[in-house]
Amino acid sequence: MTSDEILEVPEDFAQDAHVFAEMLRGGGPVRRVRLPPRGLPAYVVTGFADARALLADPRLRKSSQGIRELFVAKLPPEALLSGSGADLSQHMLNSDPPDHTRLRKLVNKAFTARTVARLRPRVTEITAELLDALAGQEQADLVASFAAPLPITVICELLGVREEDRSEFAGWSKTLLSAAVREQEIQAAAASMFAYLSGLIAQKRAEPAEDMLSDLVHASDDGDSLSETELVSMAFLLLVAGHETTVNLIANGVLALLREPEQLARLRAEPALLPGAVEEFLRFDGPIHLATLRFTAEPVEVGGVTIPADEFVLVSLLGANRDAERYPEPDKLDITRAAGGHLAFGHGIHYCVGAPLARLEAEIALGGLLARFPEIALDAKPDELVYRRSSLVHGLEALPVRLR
Repeated sequence: MTSDEILEVPEDFAQDAHVFAEMLRGGGPVRRVRLPPRGLPAYVVTGFADARALLADPRLRKSSQGIRELFVAKLPPEALLSGSGADLSQHMLNSDPPDHTRLRKLVNKAFTARTVARLRPRVTEITAELLDALAGQEQADLVASFAAPLPITVICELLGVREEDRSEFAGWSKTLLSAAVREQEIQAAAASMFAYLSGLIAQKRAEPAEDMLSDLVHASDDGDSLSETELVSMAFLLLVAGHETTVNLIANGVLALLREPEQLARLRAEPALLPGAVEEFLRFDGPIHLATLRFTAEPVEVGGVTIPADEFVLVSLLGANRDAERYPEPDKLDITRAAGGHLAFGHGIHYCVGAPLARLEAEIALGGLLARFPEIALDAKPDELVYRRSSLVHGLEALPVRLR
């Protein structure tokens, strides 16, 4: 297949995401694909050096309006999200400077390493509570019982979401990120999410509390000129990105260790390796598959291939992080590897603002889990595990484990 031919990506490509990325890389630095479920045409880049360069290239744009216009031009009308689904996309991840600069400025302070470090006692407390709940069980699904509730609790507390609303919110989030549900379900979830967040913002405006969402609402009222839709969309981004990434980081990291007993034993014997091990988990089996959409504002050459203007570009973070030219023996888990510089959180101005929080949560969660359950083991064959049908998030539907 040449770089001009379009690869029709199978519906189940997320089940073997690393095999898929390796297959793309084997065909050259850039591959044209059509992605399910909507038949999105795009160019996919898998090499580390090319990926890193493109993630910071200003010729690749992210504005929600530009993406919307290209969707209209390239996809049939029935494949387009409308109404609340379109409104939820107007956040900083789908914006270019100067709008991106304005939006990001409002949240940067909440996610600095110093600010996040203050959350350590609360993250440790939540982790201990979840581990206590698991202590009497022989078996468990580690996604549902541990990897998911920890980050959703942390980000909801940070933003000020009521405890009784968190389960419903997590369900909407999962639907919106899935490629395995019908368009009507996605539209319904988007409408529910938009209505809920609009009501929550109205509440924070009327009765501000000591939480990040109240700060965002009143920062906009004080002259930062966020529209109501921008506020809802930013709340959506922070809540969804603030837990989805960490769910998969924790679960993927546990799975990697359970499949490599020597690495697991080494980490138990030397807990000081944990921060570096988290970086290796991010590199080896990161929580994001294909980075969020970009499009070319002008022709861009990548590895000898010219991507024309007005084309969608997807960067394979999983593929880039297993590029042998950047990481020797890339398919080998090595918790002592110098894995820094990986692209699991992106690169450039759109680098994940929540990266310090995700690292903190993963370090505390994995350390606590390994200390509490010294005999933890996988309770399924690896080929029985099911991955979420998504081109964005790379994570397990469930992780069955034996705890004792």
